[in-house]
Amino acid sequence: MSGEGSHDFARVRRIVKTDEFSSVFRLRPAQKTAHFVLYTRPTTLPHARLGVVAAKRFAPRAVTRNTIKRITRELFRTTAMPALDCIVRLSRPVNTKSGPATNKALKTLLHAELARLFASQAPRPRKPAPVAAPPAAAPDVPDQPGQQPS
Repeated sequence: MSGEGSHDFARVRRIVKTDEFSSVFRLRPAQKTAHFVLYTRPTTLPHARLGVVAAKRFAPRAVTRNTIKRITRELFRTTAMPALDCIVRLSRPVNTKSGPATNKALKTLLHAELARLFASQAPRPRKPAPVAAPPAAAPDVPDQPGQQPS
């Protein structure tokens, strides 16, 4: 499978090296939501790349961390993105050890937040520049009845 398709998540579309993560983390966050922070950096590659950080202290169960990564990758794959290096970092706890690891409500919440993050970075369609209409000429209408236009 080549890494050039728009709906794959091949190795070329991932940020995998520590120095690549560090170079994106050095920049200010591009967007924040209740549970996530998105860091971006323009890249010279013809496609976007993604890195996901889900710390154990914010999602104690592996099943929760894997669900977060799975949802993030799926949204990244299906969202049109400009050529950016993106890192999504979990920044607040999503559940506790005593609560359920994953449920439909949690998945829906995470999906909505992540969709908002990626939508904020998606390329915006350009509006065509408004065409200036020539000034309308005043019609030759007489001011008083029976008067000829000049």
